Amino acid sequence: MELELWWLLALPLFFGMGWLAARIDIKHLLKESRAMPSSYFKGLNFLLNEQPDKAIEAFIEVVKVEPQTIDLHFALGSLFRRQGEIERAIRMHQSLLDRPDLPSAKQPAVLYELAQDFHRAGLLDRAEELFNRLSGSDHEHASLTHLLQIYEQEKDWNKAIATAKRMEALSRQPYFKEIAHYCCELATGALAESRFGDAREAVERALSEYKLCVRATIIAGDVASAEGQRSEAIAAWKRVESQNPAYLSLVAERIAGALDEEGEREQAQRLLQSYQEQYPSLDLLNTLFDRTLRDQGPLGATELIKDELRRNPTLLGLDKLLQAQILSAPADHRHDLELVKGLVHQHTRRLGMYRCEHCGFRAKQYYWRCPGCGKWETYSPRRTEAPEGHV
Repeated sequence: MELELWWLLALPLFFGMGWLAARIDIKHLLKESRAMPSSYFKGLNFLLNEQPDKAIEAFIEVVKVEPQTIDLHFALGSLFRRQGEIERAIRMHQSLLDRPDLPSAKQPAVLYELAQDFHRAGLLDRAEELFNRLSGSDHEHASLTHLLQIYEQEKDWNKAIATAKRMEALSRQPYFKEIAHYCCELATGALAESRFGDAREAVERALSEYKLCVRATIIAGDVASAEGQRSEAIAAWKRVESQNPAYLSLVAERIAGALDEEGEREQAQRLLQSYQEQYPSLDLLNTLFDRTLRDQGPLGATELIKDELRRNPTLLGLDKLLQAQILSAPADHRHDLELVKGLVHQHTRRLGMYRCEHCGFRAKQYYWRCPGCGKWETYSPRRTEAPEGHV
């Protein structure tokens, strides 16, 4: 009974306190809104209606009336940048930075905005300098993200590795895949210049970061092959199966070619057939078809494709079957087969694409880094027959 009486007495008190707090907040809000010029609200309205050009003009009027509105300068600069008016954004942020009354607490934010302007304008040296000045600030992680983009663009892989390491330490998120691929880029560059020792060192570094890095294993085989060590190269490329067998399609031709040079053509054929049976892919089938056509002629290639179509019917497989049949058909039947093949081939040209699992970007060749979104190792090594627009 006493508890119920207490609640009855306390309820009006709580209601009164809530009403008073609401009145204070409303008065404060009204006071702030009256202080802002009408152009501010016009600008907001234009933004809501997706009219950024008119919003910019309205906010410029506000800045003229209220030059101390630093946050509004930021918003206006971002609008300039989004609209591609980079020079105006740079001038606005530079003038902010030069103001003697700029609070020291706001300086990192201005530097970050100006650095983004330089980055967008392609002034990478100036952007890099400003992003580096933000070390230790609240904008450090975001700045490192931009720096990583700059170093990737400039192909400065050593700086990219150092920056990714800093990001790992700061965010406690793994960047081992990115670091491994930066090492692979160093290895590829060294291999192109016949600096085999440097290439091997970069490969080892990549594998120490990411032991399942198929790309590093492939490059290890390429280095051994370039040095004339075919057995070591074959062994390296075969290790791809234990890392991720889906990538065997990328090394099948290398393995088969090296075995040919070793005088092991039959072994190469058996190995490719084994791979195709266990890990079927369009690229493996293409390699196997070309070799069978070369070594066994059109009839052998026809039988190979027929067996494959029974297991895995595809339009690209049918295209290969027609190719083999045209080569073995009598002259008076070839015309009809060529007509059918031409029709099928028109459709297959739009198929057999690699697709980025992050952004959906499609390509006819395999990329370790997606040209669309810039992410690493997002392409499946297995091409798909799905048409464009199909997920």
